[in-house]
Amino acid sequence: MPAPALAPAAVLAGRRLQQIEAARRAVLHEGRSAVDVLPGGWADRGWIERSWQRCLAAGHRPGQRLGFDLVPAQAARRTLEANHALLDAARPVLQRLARAIAHSRYFAILTDAQGVVIGTDGPVDLADRRAAVIARVGVDLSEQAVGTTAIGAALRELHPVWLHRGEHFFDDTAVYSCAGAPVFDADGRCAGMLDLTGIDAPERPELQHLAAQSARSIANALTLARPHALLLRLAWPGRAYADEDDGLLALDPDGWVAGANPAARQMLSGLAAGPRVHAGELFAAPWESLYDAARHERPQELPLWSGLALQVLAQRPGRGLAPRPAAPDARLPLKDLEAELIRKAVHDARGNVMEAARVLGISRATVYRKLGRKR
Repeated sequence: MPAPALAPAAVLAGRRLQQIEAARRAVLHEGRSAVDVLPGGWADRGWIERSWQRCLAAGHRPGQRLGFDLVPAQAARRTLEANHALLDAARPVLQRLARAIAHSRYFAILTDAQGVVIGTDGPVDLADRRAAVIARVGVDLSEQAVGTTAIGAALRELHPVWLHRGEHFFDDTAVYSCAGAPVFDADGRCAGMLDLTGIDAPERPELQHLAAQSARSIANALTLARPHALLLRLAWPGRAYADEDDGLLALDPDGWVAGANPAARQMLSGLAAGPRVHAGELFAAPWESLYDAARHERPQELPLWSGLALQVLAQRPGRGLAPRPAAPDARLPLKDLEAELIRKAVHDARGNVMEAARVLGISRATVYRKLGRKR
């Protein structure tokens, strides 16, 4: 009888491991580049090769044994004390992550900016030494200590990464598959990183997206925790606010920037000017009006000095986006139900009556008439 055909997923998984082995052989044993043997399959993995080369230059060899050493107890205490804000911001995110990955054989690790573990969550099997040695608070998982990993790569490259099995430098770490993403603080500096690791687990590259999204949530929490007098939620005109994707800009009472999340720094190039930036340097409009606008919590379009414009929602500290109203009660009289549906559409459009009318397929005049409002 002919041998049963392998499932497409198994074929792809086997091919992936073959490519990794070819890349390792070229770089670690033959002194060549992985691109020489995998010209089309390694184009976006150059950061792994750079990490391998750094490990070789440091005198490491793939077959040497790893101790997964803890930093001294006093240093571990100092690390936890120095990163209490990061831990506070990450705790609810890690709890949500634990639910998302509960049945995936992956767990979450949070490190400081040097790669020292400060927190874990998720299904860590402490009976498995391979899990226990890396899921300890105080263990050094930096590139200098354990070679190429998602932790070291994310901290070095400062962007989300995915590593599978032999893409790690040392043979002792070839059992791991991991996604990693850097976490940035309210000043735009790398505060640490978030890692999702599985042991002898199926490859799950989609976890890179989950790690990146969760790292953004932690960065947002760090910005919101920065003392401020006004919070600006930023979006490009025409886009709805979506919490985690919003730019967040915190201002002190005098209009100076107290903190900003990565999205805001991408939207406002003026934030790169230095540690002290004033709102007047960012917006080509009177910055004092932002504090007045917070009383109404209605988004407005503000011009930037670049000629672009941003949609800005000004809020006082502690105020989140206004909750969505509950769905209209179908038991209401038809006239009241109709009014509730229109009112909800206007709310969803952030007060833009024309947009609400377009969504409902009625005229703007009808919206005003049904709600009894004057134009």
